[in-house]
Amino acid sequence: MSDILIVDDERDIRELIADILEDEGFGTRLAGNSDECMAQFAEAPPALLILDIWLKDSQMDGIDILKTVKRDFPDVPVVIISGHGNIEIAVAAIKQGAYDFIEKPFNIDQLMVVIRRGMETSRLRRENQKLKRRETGPTEMLGDSPAFRALIAQLDKVTKSNGRVMLTGPAGSGKELAARYIHANSNRSEAPFITVSSASVEPDRMEEVLFGRESEEGVQPGLLEEANGGILYFDEVADMPLGTQSKILRVLVDQTFLRVGGNAKVQVDLRVISSTSRDLEAEISADRFRRELYHRLNVVPIEVPGLEERREDIPALAAHFIEGLNRTQGLPLRELSDEAAALLQTMGWPGNVRQLRNVIERVLILGDASGEIEARELPGESEGAPAEEGRVVLSGTVATMPLREAREAFEREYLMTQINRFGGNISRTAEFVGMERSALHRKLKSLGVVTGSKAGAKNGAEDEDAKAG
Repeated sequence: MSDILIVDDERDIRELIADILEDEGFGTRLAGNSDECMAQFAEAPPALLILDIWLKDSQMDGIDILKTVKRDFPDVPVVIISGHGNIEIAVAAIKQGAYDFIEKPFNIDQLMVVIRRGMETSRLRRENQKLKRRETGPTEMLGDSPAFRALIAQLDKVTKSNGRVMLTGPAGSGKELAARYIHANSNRSEAPFITVSSASVEPDRMEEVLFGRESEEGVQPGLLEEANGGILYFDEVADMPLGTQSKILRVLVDQTFLRVGGNAKVQVDLRVISSTSRDLEAEISADRFRRELYHRLNVVPIEVPGLEERREDIPALAAHFIEGLNRTQGLPLRELSDEAAALLQTMGWPGNVRQLRNVIERVLILGDASGEIEARELPGESEGAPAEEGRVVLSGTVATMPLREAREAFEREYLMTQINRFGGNISRTAEFVGMERSALHRKLKSLGVVTGSKAGAKNGAEDEDAKAG
């Protein structure tokens, strides 16, 4: 889109303008009527349109073409050619969105001043669009746990397709990062990645935000147009208003929509990725989500695991956050001590990766400026102060048990925590706790602990891993 389209019903005039512009180094295309003009736009929008107001033997005059171009191609500057008696119409065209007008007979110097200004405006608009479309969010995914590797394997399978993906998982687990990973590794990576925050947009404004608006002031494109050619990401899609859901369903069916206040269909080419931390089947049963839309969006369901399913990744994620916070905020560049890393792996993480980042940021802000991060600097699981060094704080239940039962309860909880920390890997757990692998199996069996590759460890009567060993 770097050439100029000249539309005039007088062949001599359009060819004269083309000769002048080509002598100045511009590429040109010519059209003698509205049909030829719109065919040129369908092939490829020009960088600039020079348009005569009066077009003989055309279905549309220059004003009609102007309105259509400003509606469907709002970033293309339009320069109107006007005869002396049509100045009022030319001024009206400016109000309709024309960039400028040139009066016939035109002066070549004046023509070139307007054209150069218009082409510079076109260049700036294109660069602005490229900046908007440039990927600004993180796309790197970090981890080596079995749950993480399984997630990456699923994401890699869908990157090159155009299939719609539904990402599910708890809040803070990294669903948007997974969506950006798909985008960055897809054939749409140079096109926009546009996020629709379904929960943060007021319901009565959702349609205008998505579809845009047409009014006397002109066209205001919505997020669907901004995402054209790329990926539209519905964050927490369950929060989308029911009325909007039915209209989005229509967009998914035929890739067209109407702007608010408009009556002409707008065509888009979109790939849609959605995410939710809710049970959409329950939302459907409660009549808060349309089943038809669910089936359209849920073509490829992918579950993003919570942090507690990938505890092995916690030290690497923490180090990543430390480095990033140092680079972006100038916070101290510190390392985790072994004890601090182990404690992070045993803590509960209801807020998942987002909560881990917040904890790391808090420690870097409030802690020492140098040296390793020690376990005592980390918050307790209830966000309270850490226990006094050398003391073990007993829960009320354990504190009232006889010694033997309390010891078994402690061993069970301790071993389950360590097994989960190492992603269910019995050999690594045995090495850490200082037991032979066979002895650990016997201990787990006596305590009624079941191990599994995904769930890690849980209370139960059998130990499949021990049988296999």
